[in-house]
Amino acid sequence: MLMSGLMIFNAHPRLYWGQYGANPDHAWFAIGATPTMGFVRIGETRIETTGLLGRWTDAQGVEQTWAFPGWATIPTSYSLADGRRWHLLFAWVLAIGLTLYMLWTAFGGHLRKDLHVRRAEWSPRHIWHDICDHARLRFPRGEAAARYSILQKLSYIAVIFVMLPLMIFTGLAMSPGMNAAWPWLLDLFGGRQSARSIHFITTWLLVAFFFVHVAMVLLAGPVNEIRSMVTGWFKLPPEKAQ
Repeated sequence: MLMSGLMIFNAHPRLYWGQYGANPDHAWFAIGATPTMGFVRIGETRIETTGLLGRWTDAQGVEQTWAFPGWATIPTSYSLADGRRWHLLFAWVLAIGLTLYMLWTAFGGHLRKDLHVRRAEWSPRHIWHDICDHARLRFPRGEAAARYSILQKLSYIAVIFVMLPLMIFTGLAMSPGMNAAWPWLLDLFGGRQSARSIHFITTWLLVAFFFVHVAMVLLAGPVNEIRSMVTGWFKLPPEKAQ
């Protein structure tokens, strides 16, 4: 979905807030190119990105001026229609899979057993201690390794119950067909362009979560962590000797 979404973004690589957004309107975010350079603009700040975003060279040595390069998009050559088809296909996979997982989490005991945040865990001291442990790469051992920390709980809850549903509903808000069927979606997000901006921001928050999650898996012991994901069998790391 990310790669097909980047192809769709290439059709109009600017983001706005509110109901309207066209070339003459001022965008809060834009990826573009001048005759000599590619750039990303956030507000009034412009950052040169030649060779990566805005202006880059393809595999045939031809200079292109799309926002995102072909290696990062589906399809690799510019096609808004094909990008939309791929995006809609993967959207159904995401929506159906997320719905089933949310139901299992809520009614299968996963939410109550693993993700429920206990009163003591809301303590600022407890949260700060967990932040420091993660920053120092101090991973729990023994029985503590079988339970989610407060940061893990909050992260998973945010992804499962906030970010992914937000992606789906902001995506629906950008559909003309859904605008006719559910016009309240546009009001909910403050307009189609606001929904598009929220969709884009949430996408990169999910990408950041993915890379941090993978990094933590690798640092915590990839064999044990990946085996637990596939088989459900997790070997508790032994307690350190005092």
